[in-house]
Amino acid sequence: MGGDDQGSRIEPYSEPQRLQKLRELSSLGLDPFGHRFTGITHHAEEITERCDALLGQDVRIAGRVRAVRLHGGSAFLDLQDESGRIQVYVRKDAVGEQTFHLLDLLDLGDFLGVDGSVFRTRRGEPSVDAKELTPLSKALRPPPAKYHGLQDTELRYRYRYLDLMANPEVRRTFRQRSAIVQAFRRVLDERGFLEVETPVLHHQATGAAARPFSTHHNALDLDLNLRIALELHLKRLLVGGFERVYEIGRVFRNEGISTRHNPEYTLMECYQAYGDREDMMDLTEALVRESAIAALGTARFTYREEEYDAGLPWRRVTFAQAIRDNGGPDIDAFADEEDWRRAAREAGVDAEQPIAKLMDDIFERYAQPQLRQPTFVLDHPAVMSPLARAAEDPRYALRFEAMIAGMEIGNAYSEQNSPLAQREAFAQQQSQRQRGDAEAHPVDEDFLFALEHGMPPTGGLGVGVDRLCMLLLDAASLRDVILFPLQRPRA
Repeated sequence: MGGDDQGSRIEPYSEPQRLQKLRELSSLGLDPFGHRFTGITHHAEEITERCDALLGQDVRIAGRVRAVRLHGGSAFLDLQDESGRIQVYVRKDAVGEQTFHLLDLLDLGDFLGVDGSVFRTRRGEPSVDAKELTPLSKALRPPPAKYHGLQDTELRYRYRYLDLMANPEVRRTFRQRSAIVQAFRRVLDERGFLEVETPVLHHQATGAAARPFSTHHNALDLDLNLRIALELHLKRLLVGGFERVYEIGRVFRNEGISTRHNPEYTLMECYQAYGDREDMMDLTEALVRESAIAALGTARFTYREEEYDAGLPWRRVTFAQAIRDNGGPDIDAFADEEDWRRAAREAGVDAEQPIAKLMDDIFERYAQPQLRQPTFVLDHPAVMSPLARAAEDPRYALRFEAMIAGMEIGNAYSEQNSPLAQREAFAQQQSQRQRGDAEAHPVDEDFLFALEHGMPPTGGLGVGVDRLCMLLLDAASLRDVILFPLQRPRA
């Protein structure tokens, strides 16, 4: 065996060659799927970077075989671990004839343990001079191509493990994503927030305008929904006496799939007692800035060839002003719903849809694509924001959306803590539901019961972690920063 990896398509099960080698390993008294291999001392990246300091030092490494080059009584292997690749030099007179024979039973993709010492080849390449080889796991299918990687987008998403195996930049992306999530936790923990966990199964889908996924609990004979937001359970904790709480978790919305939408995604929501949306703006700036620094080493980043700086103060603009400044109507002058529907017709927006969705579409038609640099959009129409407190002008809510590159990455309120005003807002939403708006917020009597026990003035914030990762890591699609995005089953 020698040469490069196989092609990037999904290869058929290779029984004649690989299973025969598996049987030969078994006949030698070796388990083709190995046993624990403890005491690993180094990874490939460390050996490569610190080669001169490690020269002559014994090391124990393990990884996947990515190439084998036989030269009579010696061979070179490329071994890949999670940090990268390292070359292994195997000499028959060093490892013995029986161990050297193992090379004939290796396939690309097999896992192998190596004990040896660090040296440089005559060409100066950091390498490990093998003293012992330990088969750890036989691969019954070949890996994707070495030089061309796994390029087919559908296959990359469906078989993410092959994508990670073939494309180092993909592994780097998900390491950076992990750094972003860790930065979220660090910023929130340092500010005294307590991380909590709330239910995924809800009696009602509450906390956002979205359609839920439904399921059924057999033992209780109970219809349930997967959560669409984290909000109302976190607020219950403030009623109970906690003052700063947050959760980072998956939410599920039964909606379309696009480069900016996935039916399940990671959401961070946090709530600060005695705060308001001003505190949430400060917190949003810190979260985005520290996430960029954690992932990239700088607050500056590039998304789709456009430069951004998360270290600068964010621009602030009202919902009405953003529409007006970009050629849209003066919504401050609107007297009633019919004015909105007239404006929708003029904008080429569906004028018969539910009013909250219509308002959002008008904003997206005129303003959202133009909001490139980090911006807080303030004071949304109250009908779009049933969980927020009203502004001085009761037509609007004390809310903001955090926008970057024409995308919403976060949403925040000065939270409604009056059970009377909240009940009235729910009643208005119920009216919208009766008029056909399936995404209007339902009346949540259990939450109202909690609110009637008193909740302090509160600032709340939700940030879409996947979308922020997409921006900071310059990904073309949300699915590039989700390890296992939803796919149709294979035919």
